Amino acid sequence: MSIFLISVGEKIRTFRKSKGLTQEELAEKVQLQSSYIGSIERGERNISLLTLQKILDGLEVSLEIFFRKENLEQREIVSKLVSSLNFRSEDEVKLIYNLTEELVRFLDKNRK
Repeated sequence: MSIFLISVGEKIRTFRKSKGLTQEELAEKVQLQSSYIGSIERGERNISLLTLQKILDGLEVSLEIFFRKENLEQREIVSKLVSSLNFRSEDEVKLIYNLTEELVRFLDKNRK
């Protein structure tokens, strides 16, 4: 397997999960088989640029955002944040999520 294909697949999986979609839901949205989505996410399939565009459109993610180089420090911070939620109650996790969403909307609004 190609490191590039694995990286693309992992990014697709990350964006899909961040949108709260299952493989089946994404597949239905972009008119592909869920098994095909799974094989792409595992880096087992070489996809065309048109298929990538179709998937990104379904995820509402631009090519620019998709191919943006990730900051390792930022990735570590996100990982620590996720780890800190592991032993929280469901209500606490929902509260933290809602507060984070509000903060992101505020930052986006003030960025423009």
